[in-house]
Amino acid sequence: MLYHARPTRRLSLLLGAAAWLMPLAAHAQQAEAPPPAGDVDDDDDFHGPEIIVTGSGVGRLDVLAGTSVVSGVELQREMAGQIGDVLANLPGVSATGFAPGASRPVLRGFQGERVRVLTDGIGAIDASNTSADHAVTIDPLTADRIEVLRGPASLLYGSSAIGGAVNVIDRRIPLRIPDEPVHFDGTAATDTASDLRQIGGSIDAPLGREFVVHVDGSWRKTDDLEIPGYALSDGLRAELLAEAAEHADEPEEAEELIEAANVRGIVENSDTETWSAGAGVSWIGDRATLGVSVGLYDTFYGVPLRPGAGHAHEEEGEDHDEEGHEEDHGHDEEGHDHETVDIDMRQWRGDLRGSLAFDDGPFAEVRTRWGVTNYTHTELENGETGTVFDVNGIEGRVELVQRGGLLGANGGGSVGAQYYRRELDAVGAEAFVPPSTTSQYALFTLQELDFDAVTLEVAGRYERADLSADGYASRGFDSVSGAVGVWHETAQGLRFGVNASRVERAPAAEELYADGPHPATQQFEVGDPFLDTEKALGIEAYLRGALGPATFSLTGFATRFDDYIYLAATGEEEDDLPVFQQLQDDADYIGFEAETAFPLVTLGDVTIGNEISASYVHAELGDGSPVPLIPPLSGRYALTATTTQLEGRVELGLYDDQDRVAEYETPTDGFTMVDASLAWKPWRGNRNLTLIGQVDNVFDVEGRRHSSVTKDFVPMAGRNVRLSVRISL
Repeated sequence: MLYHARPTRRLSLLLGAAAWLMPLAAHAQQAEAPPPAGDVDDDDDFHGPEIIVTGSGVGRLDVLAGTSVVSGVELQREMAGQIGDVLANLPGVSATGFAPGASRPVLRGFQGERVRVLTDGIGAIDASNTSADHAVTIDPLTADRIEVLRGPASLLYGSSAIGGAVNVIDRRIPLRIPDEPVHFDGTAATDTASDLRQIGGSIDAPLGREFVVHVDGSWRKTDDLEIPGYALSDGLRAELLAEAAEHADEPEEAEELIEAANVRGIVENSDTETWSAGAGVSWIGDRATLGVSVGLYDTFYGVPLRPGAGHAHEEEGEDHDEEGHEEDHGHDEEGHDHETVDIDMRQWRGDLRGSLAFDDGPFAEVRTRWGVTNYTHTELENGETGTVFDVNGIEGRVELVQRGGLLGANGGGSVGAQYYRRELDAVGAEAFVPPSTTSQYALFTLQELDFDAVTLEVAGRYERADLSADGYASRGFDSVSGAVGVWHETAQGLRFGVNASRVERAPAAEELYADGPHPATQQFEVGDPFLDTEKALGIEAYLRGALGPATFSLTGFATRFDDYIYLAATGEEEDDLPVFQQLQDDADYIGFEAETAFPLVTLGDVTIGNEISASYVHAELGDGSPVPLIPPLSGRYALTATTTQLEGRVELGLYDDQDRVAEYETPTDGFTMVDASLAWKPWRGNRNLTLIGQVDNVFDVEGRRHSSVTKDFVPMAGRNVRLSVRISL
């Protein structure tokens, strides 16, 4: 059967089918072409086709950056508790997938410090970049849409967006005054793989002619994740069983290892509970706007631990209370030791956004955006407080939008400044990073110049970063980054162009100063206080547009790094944990992203269509060895059927083997997953409703993401039946 075919063969068949079917699209005259990019469907309040991302003073920001937008039905269908899992099916995107409660996006093989996660252009300002086990403090349930920017234009959001940026757009600071007295949006969902219970809603109401107030809240709870087969990969399971055989003369220890190796059907300690609340108010005048909001994000989630690791404390002796009595936490019914780690996280956040239009002069408008946060999370070991992370931060941007291009030329652009400060404090016996302060100041610009034959875009950024930590000498870094793009668009809307960039990134405090055990990740992390600025020279070429009723996008990219910073296993142990060291080397990334959508035939009011995508990245260090955690070749094929009220979809996700692995990294088997969904829209217009029934992983296939450090003991969910509803009134 198809879903058991070897992944490489499956992908070859997929790409071959795409090449064979593309010519058919040109002859599908009965099928309606998709709406032109940028059109908005007025029949729906929150559903619509592609939304074009705009930069300040620039018509389309997806020129310098390959941009994807997730909204409407797609956002509802892909909704998950963490932003990384919401986006994982996009071309060129994977997820860290550390646990159901913690998953950041991976763009073109980049993760961590090279991917910025933003709320309306301002960073999350949390500790999710510190370690893969830390959740992103942005609730996807509050998102109106999510923009994914890849490529050089993402440097406008900071040098740490060298690999791309994910921008979550919500309505917490309202941008428009509703026509109705009260506007309500609500959502709810349930599933079988995690026993999901999810509900969220928001209200927008005008206060007079120029003011509008917004209130939102959400709650999401899941139990331990259900999976097909064993929780452990074949290699890790064999390792534990072999270790159990070596301890045959120690029955209790051998039994514990065998028990861990035989866990199946569930990922233990993977439950989550998250809730969020927010309120905002905006004044919207004729030539100026000003809005503020406050929000709270609170989550508690389990951290699955690698079996056979993390028992250092148990080997040193049993836990005792103050009177010397043995405590019973961390034991199962038979008295076996089971260490558990949970994370209790909370963030308060305040935001401001404003704009002022000018009547004349070189600038048409000034815009500003600020965010301030107070964040804390506690790592609980067997229910007891282990390490506490506190983050206080502020980030702000001011942009001047030009009235036209430079020196009177046709075009547009903007210039701006950005400020960022984060104070990180980790307290506890196993705090692996010292208290640190990071301050950044930046100037940036994006310019567009229209000529007769081509359009030229130029982006530049200067950034000063100052870092200090207790017990270390302060470091300061000056970085200069720039990008240039040249593109041409034909009369038929076919666009092709080339972008080039040179980007510099200062090392993060965690990369410089980490030095200690981290129980949640089961690693002993060691930084390097002498790291240099990371530098990348990149080029990408793209072709986008439409051929008849078919739309498509093809991008090829290559990036060469000097002094590339990466975390690598050393093969040594410290405190009974494997040592991971921050290192620097040259590195090369090369890859592509491709996607197309086209109708096949129209039968009455039913349109049958195809969607095909594929992506690949090859990354190696200066000595030719693979960069750690690089996703494999992957592709997706969807067969769709749509009417005015229904949208049916059957989708194949294909993932190749990944056997190009770094030292001490394990290979990952390829897999194919089949998903099916049916969306029903019984109401349309300003009062609308969408119900979606879906079955993910129809054939209950085992899948593991190579980009996840926990993939050997945290596989993806098994067969999952999910029901969701979204309403707007």
